[in-house]
Amino acid sequence: MKINGNEIKPGVVIKHDGELWVAVKTEHVKPGKGGAFAQVELKNLIDGRKLNERFRSADKVERVRLEQKDHQFLFSDGDMLTFMDTETYEQIALPMEFVGEERAAYLADGMMVTVEFHEDRPIGFSLPQHVEMEVIDTEPVVKGQTAANSFKPAILTNNVRTAVPPFVGVGERIVVATEDGSYVRRAD
Repeated sequence: MKINGNEIKPGVVIKHDGELWVAVKTEHVKPGKGGAFAQVELKNLIDGRKLNERFRSADKVERVRLEQKDHQFLFSDGDMLTFMDTETYEQIALPMEFVGEERAAYLADGMMVTVEFHEDRPIGFSLPQHVEMEVIDTEPVVKGQTAANSFKPAILTNNVRTAVPPFVGVGERIVVATEDGSYVRRAD
């Protein structure tokens, strides 16, 4: 599907110079002289390179639609992670570097994730926004230390490190944001 250059917004995936790029930032510029254009920061979906490009409203770019499929995490085997399509029961193995070691630490057996495909080739991966994990090590609770903004270091299952409020102890289950590993709340 072709779109005008000024219709590119953050999150839109386009095909540019034969490669797939996602728009990270867009800024519409109207200079005093000449026509308006969109200054777009693009990130390559395959190798992560960045590129700044100008698109005028008359420029036509090809917008790419990615197919998103829910997959269930099954197991890890060395540096390969195996997922199963919940509709067709087909299994795919993705390398650890595709997922990223920091994000792979949040994976748990049976967890549902979203894998993005372009022409049956996996190019994107996203975890749930929040996951529930258990605190396996932290400092003991100190009586009287109830300041709302004080946090203490903690180690969660799979050796994920985060900061928790002083009232959280070893063995408690908490909800953590997968984007940055921050504490959200106690688990229900």
